[in-house]
Amino acid sequence: MDGTVLVADDDRTIRTVLTQALTRAGCKVHATSSLTTLMRWVGEGKGDVVISDVMMPDGNGLEMLPKIQADRPGLPVIVISAQNTIMTAIKAEEAEAYDYLPKPFDLPELMKRTAKALAAKRVAPAARPDTAERPEELPLIGRSEVMQALYRLIARVMNTDLPLLITGESGTGKSLIAQAIHDFSDRRTLPFVHADTADLIALEGPSRLLAQVKGGTLVIDELADLPEEAQARLVRMMDVPGDHAPRFIASSQKDLGAAMEGGGLRQDLYYRICGSELHVPALRERVEDIPLLAEHFLIKAENEGAPHRVLSEAAREVLRRFSWPGNVRQLENTVRRLALTSRSEEITKADAEAVLGPQAGPQPEAAGFTNEKLSEAVGRHLQRYFDLHGDMLPPPGLYMRLLREVETPLIEIALAATGGNQAKCADLLGINRNTLRKKITDLDIEVTRRRKLM
Repeated sequence: MDGTVLVADDDRTIRTVLTQALTRAGCKVHATSSLTTLMRWVGEGKGDVVISDVMMPDGNGLEMLPKIQADRPGLPVIVISAQNTIMTAIKAEEAEAYDYLPKPFDLPELMKRTAKALAAKRVAPAARPDTAERPEELPLIGRSEVMQALYRLIARVMNTDLPLLITGESGTGKSLIAQAIHDFSDRRTLPFVHADTADLIALEGPSRLLAQVKGGTLVIDELADLPEEAQARLVRMMDVPGDHAPRFIASSQKDLGAAMEGGGLRQDLYYRICGSELHVPALRERVEDIPLLAEHFLIKAENEGAPHRVLSEAAREVLRRFSWPGNVRQLENTVRRLALTSRSEEITKADAEAVLGPQAGPQPEAAGFTNEKLSEAVGRHLQRYFDLHGDMLPPPGLYMRLLREVETPLIEIALAATGGNQAKCADLLGINRNTLRKKITDLDIEVTRRRKLM
């Protein structure tokens, strides 16, 4: 690589690692913990690429992007952030960031994207009007890789005219995603309308719907449940939408392939509505997000009048081990109940088990996948991960990234199973004890949890 990279991050370790890696790759590097310093360098004409964190001591990196584009049109900015929500991905996309990576990031992947940014000759984009107010937060939360991939795909398709199909089990948040796509798209000032069977079957129903939506967003819930007549009318609506064509978004918790084979869904409707598919993973497929979601719902409940409550580590573990057949919706209802029924400020393991019932113990097999081999389960998850990227391939480095994601829970579970005895754990895993200790450090297994296990 050849060029000068400006690095802004308040974490000294990250600044050091990036400086060393970029210098070895042939770049000149200026690193700072201050957005003020970064903006001064940009104003002085320094740098060919910017790598910036979002939350800095003296400001928000995303809020600086418009000024950077105004001062230095075409200067690529790669955003890195530990604020791993859909809001960060959307705001990075809207602020014309060259790229976005959630923390913790894969260093080789960041180096590849930096090299690509250095080689790119970008033309300054035309400014887009943004006069409509929009919500500051969305209850779409998750740091898991599968959710981060979904956030990036949402950000890419949000302002296209492609019809969208949102799939996933009941309670995963399909309606929230449809609402978010509308609220953060260029159509946000236009109506957001849900169509039901009666609207589509009535003789004048389709024309009334199109007049009501006025070029906004038209949502059809549970596509496969529509009767044949309603499906036929929907096809005609999509073929001849009139002067103010809406954005069509459909949702389904059913296997639409099986529905087509069984004659329950028209092929022509499926291929029209599926301009891009967004699959929302079940909660059991992103267990690492459960504590984060639970904390969010506790805060939400407190804001709505419930007592202040915090989860004990033992209660978190009960929530992580539960199968959650009702997904995020069930988790939210459970957390609200815990906030109201817990007798102390700290929600205990007994509190969680009392609310969740007999399923609160360890679940040897995920619900709905009994007798499934481990290789089959891994293959299913990997296929969904690839599907989330649509026509694009996942970021390079997938092999090592997957190994890391498997290795961390394996070591944590093995430590728990051996009562925190590292000698027994190393023997169970078939690795040297010093290797185990190094992996605990390198994989950043939580210190508080490690102390408890040790």
